[in-house]
Amino acid sequence: MNEQELQRLVEDISQAVFDKPFRHRASFNRRLKTTGGRYHLGSHDLDFNPLVLELHGAEEMEKVVKHELCHYHLHLEGRGYLHRDADFRKLLKESGGSRFVKDLRQTGTIVPPKWLYSCSACGQLYPRKRRIDLKKYVCGKCKGKLRLKSQITTR
Repeated sequence: MNEQELQRLVEDISQAVFDKPFRHRASFNRRLKTTGGRYHLGSHDLDFNPLVLELHGAEEMEKVVKHELCHYHLHLEGRGYLHRDADFRKLLKESGGSRFVKDLRQTGTIVPPKWLYSCSACGQLYPRKRRIDLKKYVCGKCKGKLRLKSQITTR
């Protein structure tokens, strides 16, 4: 699905489900990681995570579109558009939108640790993804001094 097809899908769902036109821009945003979509309060545009479509298909994408359109239409009408508002929850239930998006984490995306620290007193190991300030942190087990044991290379 490209941007034009997404725009058309959002416009069609808005008219069919909410009986109101969608007059702003809908686009894919690959920077979204854990959320299915986003409604921009200032511009009224909608962003959607393309992973929803890739991992879970068109049916889940349609539910996410309905969710974001609930925010959109309620905000433009001056009604409660936040997740905690009764107006939002009621409209979401009526429209058939999803409250939460299915898991978007892909297997194998966990970043392995790059740095290995150890306690000079008790020998406790601390694998870390980022470097830490050895003057600032101490061992959580015995309060001993930490030292860099090695830099782990994954190549």
